[in-house]
Amino acid sequence: MKLDSINDLYAKELADLYDAENQLVQALPKMAQAASSPEVRAAFEEHLQQTQGQVRRLDQIFSRMGSTPKRTRCKAMAGLIAEGEDLIKEQAEPEVKDAGLIGAAQKVEHYEIAGYGTARTFARLLGENEAARLLQETLDEEGATDKKLTALAERDINQRAAKAA
Repeated sequence: MKLDSINDLYAKELADLYDAENQLVQALPKMAQAASSPEVRAAFEEHLQQTQGQVRRLDQIFSRMGSTPKRTRCKAMAGLIAEGEDLIKEQAEPEVKDAGLIGAAQKVEHYEIAGYGTARTFARLLGENEAARLLQETLDEEGATDKKLTALAERDINQRAAKAA
């Protein structure tokens, strides 16, 4: 893809996010299954539902652009998911694995926060106000999920992992 304008960069960012979210839809059930804590499992299952809604929002944005959704392979998300899959395969105490899964999920959240913030800023610059609103809605969800994961880790999961040692 040739990047001649901010509009091209915006479209590239959306395609990257679309692929990232679709990769995550495939990965989250595996993370949920690997979790031993019911709270961690529920957090991943909730995030799966949220991610599916985020894909639908991206579909809306592409539709408003008069374009079919495009996926540009998101190498960053592929790498983050691969790290999570490696963790799932590790021989680890269940509590320790849960703490690691939360950390892996937070890496994903931080990547998504950066991507959605960038896309939202481009949408605003281009006068795509409805797209900017939809992207901000997703950005807010990603931030809230990150905070929930932090609270879960700090309140309970990391303490359990520390006692398992």
